[in-house]
Amino acid sequence: MANWSDPHSTAAPFATAAGTRDSAAYDAGLRSYMLSIYNYMASGVLLSGIVALMFAWGGTESIAYSVFANGGPLVWLIILSPLAIVLAMSFGQNKFSTPALQGMFWAFTVLMGLSLSTLLLRYTGTSVAQAFFAAAAGFAGLSLYGYTTKKDLSGLGSFLIVGLIGIIVASIINIFTQSSTLSLIISVAGVLIFAGLTAYDTQRIKSVYQYVAGTDMVGKAVIMGALTLYLDFINMFQFILSLIGNRE
Repeated sequence: MANWSDPHSTAAPFATAAGTRDSAAYDAGLRSYMLSIYNYMASGVLLSGIVALMFAWGGTESIAYSVFANGGPLVWLIILSPLAIVLAMSFGQNKFSTPALQGMFWAFTVLMGLSLSTLLLRYTGTSVAQAFFAAAAGFAGLSLYGYTTKKDLSGLGSFLIVGLIGIIVASIINIFTQSSTLSLIISVAGVLIFAGLTAYDTQRIKSVYQYVAGTDMVGKAVIMGALTLYLDFINMFQFILSLIGNRE
């Protein structure tokens, strides 16, 4: 079975197979598909934000502070569970049902909210708000560019993936070196890389539609597209916050 999530797959696009597909109906379906992705993505960000606020500032004492200050298995569960879910969704997307992927997506956004609560403890509320709106504005513009541009961004994607790997390696190194200069370089590079990935991923997600249109794979494509854009936005937000944020 061809991998429907890869627009460069050898499978024939649905539009070609149908032959007589009405272009107006196809465009309407594409808009509905992309709108569903943005709705899922935005709802996921909202849910993560609500969970982060409740975990960090709920009650008379910060739950997040108590949990992360004490350390232990619960902290590692909060940190590693989102990664485990992303890997499971990415490698098992053809095996899981659409409802299963939906459940995993919502569980992921809740766990991400628990993890992101630490940002509310480290940075001022004003800094978090400024970084969020800056990321939102940048994401909106870049995603719109990726959706509307006629330029093929696939070559850019390969370059950005290499850059992402470089950031991960540099971040691991900086855990031991604690270099403020390296931290600044990582943050700047992170913003640029996830800005580029936002445009690239939007174009790739859009191109996937021609392979899943009219099939039962549309629901899965929507969830996986929302997950991808969620990750682009959240990472861009965190790197922007590390650049402009004022610590508590």
